[in-house]
Amino acid sequence: QVQLVESGGGLVQAGGSLRVSCGASGGTFSRNTMAWFRQAPGKEREFVAGISWLNGSTYYTDSVKGRFTIARDNAKSTVYLQMNSLKPEDTAVYYCAARRNPRVGVGTYDYWGQGIQVTVSS
Repeated sequence: QVQLVESGGGLVQAGGSLRVSCGASGGTFSRNTMAWFRQAPGKEREFVAGISWLNGSTYYTDSVKGRFTIARDNAKSTVYLQMNSLKPEDTAVYYCAARRNPRVGVGTYDYWGQGIQVTVSS
């Protein structure tokens, strides 16, 4: 059983930057593909970014390409999402997720964090 805890959210002005982190415990972090999802008010949860445990490959949804970067530190069992050039439409609850499947991208994830609020003011 893997437990995921997000941190680092908050309020930032449009054009600013923020980094959210997700610490994992209870499993073999280095053997889990990690991902970030988000859910804005009134919208469905959407995939944002993912990183494979097998080869470190990454994948981003089109709306964040060139602005967001996902990275992992296996020694710290932590995955990060660096968010730059933030826009008001990035406002959402951001969720960390994990799965054993080495393929990075959308689909079923086995473990989820509780979510953290990111608010971008205009």
